[in-house]
Amino acid sequence: MVSMQSSSGRTAASSPLTRALLRCGVVAGPLFVGVFVVEGAQRSDYRPLRQPVSALALGPRRFVQTANFVVAGTLFVAGARGLSRAGSGNGGLVTVLIGAAGAGLLTAAVFPTDPVSGYPPETDAVPPHQTTTGMLHNLSSVPVFLGVSASAALSAVKAIRRGEHGWAAYSVASGATMLGTTLIAGAGFGQSPRAVDVAGLFQRISIVSGFSWVSIVCARALRMSSGTTVYRRRGIRSRGASRPR
Repeated sequence: MVSMQSSSGRTAASSPLTRALLRCGVVAGPLFVGVFVVEGAQRSDYRPLRQPVSALALGPRRFVQTANFVVAGTLFVAGARGLSRAGSGNGGLVTVLIGAAGAGLLTAAVFPTDPVSGYPPETDAVPPHQTTTGMLHNLSSVPVFLGVSASAALSAVKAIRRGEHGWAAYSVASGATMLGTTLIAGAGFGQSPRAVDVAGLFQRISIVSGFSWVSIVCARALRMSSGTTVYRRRGIRSRGASRPR
């Protein structure tokens, strides 16, 4: 019974579906970043160093960033499912947190942010009151920024136990960078004088550091999954060659 379960687990880990799901996780971060960089550059009245990525979901071209949230969220959820099927060694809570980050991105698409830091043009730097939609948007960011930071920290703990100190150090650095820059960006979007003009920059550093970590986690699991496939195929050939004719 144990042998059959182990064989079933290896099959799921190396299946085409698992690898396809992991590829979704690999491309999620780069695609999300690429879209908001290009979209921000096309708006003459948008200041990327000052204003948040979410503000791109406001204004006449709001559909671009809204779709970006939807696609990235879907890819994150798919990547988390792939990590779960692959048994990547990161632990179940890590994959749950990555999936929750995907759910947060999907929620951010449904509930756009309130105007902040002067975008869209002719709006107050801080709205006179927070709308319910804006509050829900802010809540949706919690599993994204805190969830990915926590998942990186948990992955580092698992890596230390396996003796993978290089991966542990990278995971700690990614999680700490994402969390620290998120706090600075939040202060800036709250109009802290020291951070307001660079809040968008720090948010982008946060996103790149955390989302890159997720992409690499999925790439590592994909490599392991591909290795399992090769091993299984070689094993099949080896058993076939040993059969008496």
